[in-house]
Amino acid sequence: MSADGRRPSASSVERVIGRQPVKRSKHEREADRAAGDYRKATGNDKLTMRVRVYSPFRDYYDGAAFSISAVNATGPFDILPRHHNFISLLSGGELVIRPTSGGEQKIVISGGIMHVKADQVIVFLDV
Repeated sequence: MSADGRRPSASSVERVIGRQPVKRSKHEREADRAAGDYRKATGNDKLTMRVRVYSPFRDYYDGAAFSISAVNATGPFDILPRHHNFISLLSGGELVIRPTSGGEQKIVISGGIMHVKADQVIVFLDV
């Protein structure tokens, strides 16, 4: 507790051990940023990404989404907003998109390529 009887805020930049201020570790700063991102996603300013799923003859989905799930040779995985750049060959199975409008859109695929870059996900199917 501080001298005025209030608890120190959890968002303070430093932690105090005894009387010596200690700088926060990189892991602690990243955890706080992730928590802030989560708070943003649950408020009015939701984190989204643009998702486009298409094949040579059909567009399956083109719009904003909170996440997309798929399967590759190493197993199932999810892509969320702010994901690092990523490219993968997709295995057969279900591609699950969680649009900003709610619910889930499931697409059964036989394979494809997924490319993720700067909050944009492009999935090209039937290759």
